[in-house]
Amino acid sequence: MKTEPETFIRANTGVMTPPHVPEIRLHLASEAHDLWLKTEEELEEIGLPPPFWAFAWAGGQGLARHILDHPGLVAGKRVVDFASGSGLVAIAAMKAGAASVVAADIDPWTQTAIRLNAALNDVAVSVSPADMIGHARGADVYLAGDVFYDSAFAGRLVPWFAALVEQGATVLVGDPGRAYCPRERMEMLATYQVPVTRALEDSEVKKTTVWRFNGPAISGG
Repeated sequence: MKTEPETFIRANTGVMTPPHVPEIRLHLASEAHDLWLKTEEELEEIGLPPPFWAFAWAGGQGLARHILDHPGLVAGKRVVDFASGSGLVAIAAMKAGAASVVAADIDPWTQTAIRLNAALNDVAVSVSPADMIGHARGADVYLAGDVFYDSAFAGRLVPWFAALVEQGATVLVGDPGRAYCPRERMEMLATYQVPVTRALEDSEVKKTTVWRFNGPAISGG
């Protein structure tokens, strides 16, 4: 039996502020909600992909914090938040003065989650379900929080990010030390100690780095 997304999200999350970005409110799952305890089989039965949108991941929190603290990175610019999840980074970009933000995520449930979260924060965010990897530049700034968790996925992202930079875009990445993060291709902008939930990560605080992606590989990464 398929579940209606908005009803499910409202029933299985609470309105909370991510610990590192208290300016933003999101519909998030907590240990008090059944969403934490559901198995993959139970999620599949109700037609729900893994609910990445229900959690404020460290990479996104660090990137959102950096954008709010350095609004000049996005102010007046067209922005894409890639693999947006909850929409945290997209919302931060709008709050920092972006001209427009497209939150891109192929998970259809994120469309509802981002719409609800944008409304909580009184910002307008467009949502795209398209797989943007490989698309030509369509914005000034691309934001990506915690995307280098998988080798094959990282292998697709690196050449696309490099192409976007060569086409004149800025690509900013928030990464909490994932194994497949191509540090040799990036310039460090800032590091943050981001509180996270132990159930999601291997520690209660994740050192999260905000990087600017470069076109050609650089030494000393």
